[in-house]
Amino acid sequence: MQNNSLFLGRMRAPVKTGMIVLCSITCALYLVLISQQMFAAEPYGMFEMIRPAGKPLVQVMLAFFAAALTFASLFLSDTKGAIETPPEGFFDLVSVVLGRLAMIMTAFIVLVMFYEVVSRYVFSRPTLWANELSLWLASFVFLLAGLYAMQQRCHIRIYIIYDMMPWWMQKTSDLISVLLIVAFTFALVWGGYTDAENRFMRMETFGTAWDPPIPGIVKPALLIIIVLVCIQAVSNLFADWNKEPELHTPADEIDEVEIEKIRRTLEEKN
Repeated sequence: MQNNSLFLGRMRAPVKTGMIVLCSITCALYLVLISQQMFAAEPYGMFEMIRPAGKPLVQVMLAFFAAALTFASLFLSDTKGAIETPPEGFFDLVSVVLGRLAMIMTAFIVLVMFYEVVSRYVFSRPTLWANELSLWLASFVFLLAGLYAMQQRCHIRIYIIYDMMPWWMQKTSDLISVLLIVAFTFALVWGGYTDAENRFMRMETFGTAWDPPIPGIVKPALLIIIVLVCIQAVSNLFADWNKEPELHTPADEIDEVEIEKIRRTLEEKN
């Protein structure tokens, strides 16, 4: 298993064990909170999940949940996918780990929406929090996916003119592109820092029945992740500087691994 490890090496097994233990403890604490809904006089609900002050059990569960997500992201990012670009730059590992976190959060969105559909249409008990929680998670998925796309070089790029340039002009274009990203990041942080700080300090809420602090969390996170995207762009520039020029063709967009999986599926059905 260590042979497939990207960066954990001998720590891969302990991280996996820690992930399993933390996930198990988190699930156990969550079951305790659910049991309170049936037996406690003042049970904790989703409203208390975003306002855990003075509620030690909720605080402990959220702490274990955060630790479980961290260990799961580290463990899952230690293996390269079939079509993934391996980490090469000085910042790539950070982006890959946060990309895995975005993938986990996508699964949570599916679970939240599934819970809402069952609760609403089977038991006629719609929730007040499913829609807002989905929006909250989706905003982070969107932001972290941009960081992951930058690390994988899978963001939109037009190569028609770029491929016709000589090597020195390609590198000049790469440098100009990164400088534009840096300038955009500086302008965005410069113009949005005060507003983000004010929203965070007053923990601005969403104004709904559940009333989560989505604006107070997402606006500062937007600036932070944009800075991370900028750092990743600089990391890509350094990592790709001495590489030989590549000739891009439409065939580059073909996923041979996925095509092979589809072919096997069709053969099994036939």
